[in-house]
Amino acid sequence: MYRFLLVSLSIDIILQETTIHRRRQKLSTMAASLGLGDAYGSTLGRIKGQGREKARLGMAALMWVSHAERPLKLDELCHALAVEIGSPNINSDNVPSIGTLLSCCQGLVVVDKKASTVRLIHFTLREYLRAQPELFGTAHSIIAETCLSFLNSQQVMALATIPSPGPCSSPFLEYSSVFWGAHAKQDLSDCAKLLALKLFDNHNNHTPIKVLLEAQRRYPYVVDYDKLSLFSGIHWACMFGIVEIVATLVEVEGCNINQEDCTGNTPLAWAAYHGHEAVVEILLRRGDIDPDKLDHHGRTPLRCAAQNGHEAVVKMLIGRGDVNPNRPGWRGRAPLWCAAQIGHEEVVKILLGRGDVNPNKSDNDGLTPLCCAAWHGHEGMVKILLGRDGVDPGRPDNRGRTPLRCAAWNGHEGVVKALLRLGDINPDKPDNDGLTALWCAAGNGHEGVVKILLGRDDVTPDKPNNHGRTPLQCASWNGHEGVVRILLERDDVNPNRPDNRGRTPLWCAAKRGHAGVIALLQPLESVILVPPLARPKAGDASPPHRFQPWITYASFPQGPQQFYKQVCRRRSPPPQ
Repeated sequence: MYRFLLVSLSIDIILQETTIHRRRQKLSTMAASLGLGDAYGSTLGRIKGQGREKARLGMAALMWVSHAERPLKLDELCHALAVEIGSPNINSDNVPSIGTLLSCCQGLVVVDKKASTVRLIHFTLREYLRAQPELFGTAHSIIAETCLSFLNSQQVMALATIPSPGPCSSPFLEYSSVFWGAHAKQDLSDCAKLLALKLFDNHNNHTPIKVLLEAQRRYPYVVDYDKLSLFSGIHWACMFGIVEIVATLVEVEGCNINQEDCTGNTPLAWAAYHGHEAVVEILLRRGDIDPDKLDHHGRTPLRCAAQNGHEAVVKMLIGRGDVNPNRPGWRGRAPLWCAAQIGHEEVVKILLGRGDVNPNKSDNDGLTPLCCAAWHGHEGMVKILLGRDGVDPGRPDNRGRTPLRCAAWNGHEGVVKALLRLGDINPDKPDNDGLTALWCAAGNGHEGVVKILLGRDDVTPDKPNNHGRTPLQCASWNGHEGVVRILLERDDVNPNRPDNRGRTPLWCAAKRGHAGVIALLQPLESVILVPPLARPKAGDASPPHRFQPWITYASFPQGPQQFYKQVCRRRSPPPQ
């Protein structure tokens, strides 16, 4: 790809010459020295030499495509180039056609038809353009000013909040609403700051706010569209982390620093959630700040920072005496619980550094931070928690699930090994349903965990759950041949042991059609099929009876499904 690109650009450069002699001279020069960077430079020179307006359009397009926060759609780029910074109106007649735009870029910008976006001809071009900031000047501030000018325009102010405007009616609305702050944070000009403050002062239309919040569905909040006016400029600036604007707004008389917006978030919660350290520092200087405020979603700023792994913000918050590091939120989950669940090891270390943090604090379901870390397989996190004095490694949740049982269920071998190294762990402890760690590992086909557990003398390999189902039966039901093979190698595993409904491992494999498991069980002469109890028909006074144990898989070689169907039809032994 690299070579073909160089050849293509080189041919374009040569063909720009007007005579055969000049083309031969250019070819000779290029053969000796031209690289891809030189080809890019030559092409940029041609773009600048097209004429004033074409050169402006071509360079502006390159700036947008190379500095945008995400790939731009065709209409988005064209409408962005039509915006005049500071103008109160958007002239639709100023939108260039895509053909004109591509022509002005001299082949450096192409259309990705599959994604309906525009992109640079090669990823190395982006590196080349970004390495030469003098090409575009203050690119991010220009883009921010363009986005804010568009949002402050009369056309956007006239849009109705409900129903939402479609992309065709205003193609540039989504990008400008969602990403103007990302560009402003990187380079905030005085013009962009004034335009942002103007946007914040206009409360007649909340379309940009609605578009912004709808585009960020990955965040765990619900938008109250009847309270969009509560999403003020301080919330917007804290979400993006624009330090200069936050510093200005907190000094404005009447600024409610603890006000919840239409999502239930305070300015501090937004800054903490996104890890904007400088903004958090500014907000914490306010004497009236409530750093431990619980929103109506049950989240404190500390929990927001801990959940997302923002170590510096966590340090700032727990360094204050008015922040409770153990304060539970939604479903009783404290900051340490949230950090352990996600696997943010450094945050957990910081929290555990405070002597008043409870490492065993569980949520409403009884799950401890250790249980969460074990469930998700965060081996490093498990080791950190086990190294803390006072951590109970065998503490079960409300359903009786221990950390070992949680790790075994998901097949996390490293966590299982770390827990089994502790002398006070009972590896055979069942939960409320009678499920042991081995049962969970066998039922889910985790052969490695099964081998680890069976290597211990204090694990019962044939221990049934509350319904009488053994690890072998569960593995047979789910078709885990490897686990079945491992269990059958044990002398203390009964391959015929039925559950409370009379179902044997072979019956389970036949029912589900697992031919591989049947092949492992059937050659054993001692293996029999004991089907479940037959239900009596209505009005039948005779008691239900079991199928006879003489029925084996070998009696029906047609296959496991046919085997099961035939067995279910048999009600008495064959004649002698």
